[in-house]
Amino acid sequence: MLIREIQPLDAENLICLIKQVEAEAKFMLMESGERKTTTEQQRKQLEHIKQQSNSTIFVAEQEKGKLVGYLIAIGGSVNRTKHSAYLVIGILEEYSGRGIGTSLFQQLEKWAINSNISRLELTVVTQNEAGVALYKKSGFEIEGIKRNSLVIDDEFYNEYFMSKLL
Repeated sequence: MLIREIQPLDAENLICLIKQVEAEAKFMLMESGERKTTTEQQRKQLEHIKQQSNSTIFVAEQEKGKLVGYLIAIGGSVNRTKHSAYLVIGILEEYSGRGIGTSLFQQLEKWAINSNISRLELTVVTQNEAGVALYKKSGFEIEGIKRNSLVIDDEFYNEYFMSKLL
């Protein structure tokens, strides 16, 4: 398994991966089929991210170039938040539980330290036990609860707001 930074040429594979993760996972922000991003839009977004010193995307690549996971870090856009990055992770269901999430976080943390990022943050549905366990294992702590922050299948869900200080 190779963990590497994304390239604009990966746009089509990345958007397919994100859409597949959203179709498989109950607790992602977007529902299956809701994302309408085209390959060209994704490529432009990747080029934009490449130009920012405090944003990146790492992917987990299986042999033969198949992307099976991603970790997106979006850095703060103003002077007072440039030291922080908001994270979104997704791993194909078939590959979960194999240490890919841990490897993605380890690579991201090295990048973050080299990029003068001192705060990583994310949100996770409180019932997402696997996600919460991964984040705690990776050194994240719960800072608070966003009550009724998502509606999934006509039911309200709370999210933990979690962070890690580097």
